[in-house]
Amino acid sequence: MSYPYQITSLEAYRAEWRRSIDDPEGFWSDVAGHFTWRRRWDKVLSWNFTDPDVRWFEGARLNITENCLDRHLEERGDQPAILWEPNDPQDAPRVLTYRQLHFKVCQFAHVLHNNGVRKGDRVCIYMGMIPELAVAVLACARVGAIHSVIFGGFSAQSIADRLQDAHAEYVITCDGAFRGAKDIPLKSVIDDALVSCPFVKRTIVFTRTRTPVSMIKGRDVWWEDEIHKVESAGNPPFPAVEMDAEDPLFILYTSGSTGKPKGVVHSSAGYMVYTNYTFVNVFQYRPGEVHFCTADIGWITGHSYIVYGPLGAGATSLMFEGVPTWPDAGRFWDIVDKHRVNILYTAPTAIRSLMAYGLGPLQGRSLETLRVIGTVGEPINEEAWHWYDEHVGRRRCPIVDTWWQTETGGVMISNMAGVTPSKPSHATLPMPGVEPLLVDEAGREVVGNGVSGNLCIRSPWPSVIRTTYGDHERCRTNYFSTYPGLYFTGDGALRDENGYYRITGRVDDVLNVSGHRIGTAEVENAINMHAGVVESAVVGYPHDIKGQGIYAYVIMGELHGDEELTRRDIALTVSRVIGPIAKPDRIQFVTGLPKTRSGKIMRRILRKIAEGETQNLGDTTTLLDPGVVQDISKGRINR
Repeated sequence: MSYPYQITSLEAYRAEWRRSIDDPEGFWSDVAGHFTWRRRWDKVLSWNFTDPDVRWFEGARLNITENCLDRHLEERGDQPAILWEPNDPQDAPRVLTYRQLHFKVCQFAHVLHNNGVRKGDRVCIYMGMIPELAVAVLACARVGAIHSVIFGGFSAQSIADRLQDAHAEYVITCDGAFRGAKDIPLKSVIDDALVSCPFVKRTIVFTRTRTPVSMIKGRDVWWEDEIHKVESAGNPPFPAVEMDAEDPLFILYTSGSTGKPKGVVHSSAGYMVYTNYTFVNVFQYRPGEVHFCTADIGWITGHSYIVYGPLGAGATSLMFEGVPTWPDAGRFWDIVDKHRVNILYTAPTAIRSLMAYGLGPLQGRSLETLRVIGTVGEPINEEAWHWYDEHVGRRRCPIVDTWWQTETGGVMISNMAGVTPSKPSHATLPMPGVEPLLVDEAGREVVGNGVSGNLCIRSPWPSVIRTTYGDHERCRTNYFSTYPGLYFTGDGALRDENGYYRITGRVDDVLNVSGHRIGTAEVENAINMHAGVVESAVVGYPHDIKGQGIYAYVIMGELHGDEELTRRDIALTVSRVIGPIAKPDRIQFVTGLPKTRSGKIMRRILRKIAEGETQNLGDTTTLLDPGVVQDISKGRINR
């Protein structure tokens, strides 16, 4: 398979980007023409960013799994679609060819159908990183159901919140999952979540860890038993359900500036076209190469660049069940050599974590097959960029520093490997179809180079968020109301003298911890659920490994006994309400918070103190009690 829309020179990039902005309909019509459609579109694009209302490829009919699976069967049916590396390196890897993956997806589509799942139903998926997770995702898409994958680290309460918001009547899970030295009891967590979700009709359970689980008659069924029923019926093919271009493909929950996670909705056609296009161009993928994205499918990176983007392009995608530091810090490098990986796509947090182990784990690993390396999830600092370049890429592999979001569906700003220029810690140039701009606080565009501002996007790209599930007004308020007529990313950025973009971090009340976005309000709500807590405020601070750590200022009613034990209790409360990823790194007990006379917490001051700046805190005269700032500064935690 060749990719006629693959850009291979800087001159071609500039021409294609300009065409995509001047004639987006013509540009994306040409790209989309290389996909399989049941019916072609009547109109390429209708949009406004006021409601917002964005529609791509109106009138088209398709099913994304026909593009990810069926269309590859004749030419590359025996090529590996998914390579799976298990958690324990002593266990055998698995290979699923395109023909085998297609067969398993059709099989499980029958299972879903037999259990009542129909087009438009919401299906929650809470599984470990095993091939069956990809099978479940694709089978949902094949029957026209809307999948909502939940990361295996979330708590029962977090799962219940998402199930209730989506009113997902079907759940797919495992008995348990392996992650490093830990066994995660997935079914047990689901059982706790379902106590408050009586509307769930069916839970399908795959056997992975052989952990004893409770199976409720009439609700819970074993994956293997259901597959046996399909086999007994002769394994008939499952025709893909025809979808409208704008039918929802999936819901993925992400934190925002309020306490309640929001369900980002992506459409079928636009998302398909954009993830494929960006996969092929950012990584400069060559047919037959092995692409290793280290993300979990529970995050958007896994959706777009483990499943849909690579499979749409007929690529070989590697899934890894474990963690980069178990059984030792050389695990990634072993996998690269073992599976002859050509493209490695990971998070700056993982890179910084591995840097801390020194160069020992890299000794004896050749990494000779690597051609492209990339980063995702957060801006990469220069020190980590150079370490990655020198010791992993051996100064011969271009690094793609990709900036994008759950809401954007695919990469928005990035250099293209070996084609467009790279610069340490800079995402550099926008993808075709993406027109970024910087604005000041008043919404005025900041023009020229060598400037900074709030990062916005001027017009829609095919995989732009369509809505937040069940609450379109929230979508408008979060992304399109701050600067009317623009999509506001929530990130700040600078544009250097060459016009390259560097993302400088969040400018709203959202933290970026290890590449995962966590709303401060969500963490505060969880802290406040601890019995002794009166009030709390959470900010981010620089963290050597995570990029951003979570610093919590907590007012207690009465602090009895051991402060350290109380901190651990609060951290455990957050783990149980949200999940371990949201645990505060530092908890400082305070007698008050810096508030204005109107009751607004001055997070700017708290952020400076958390960062170690205790002197130049700016004007505090507008505070209700300026003295509280001095007390907080004196009690700052530095460990």
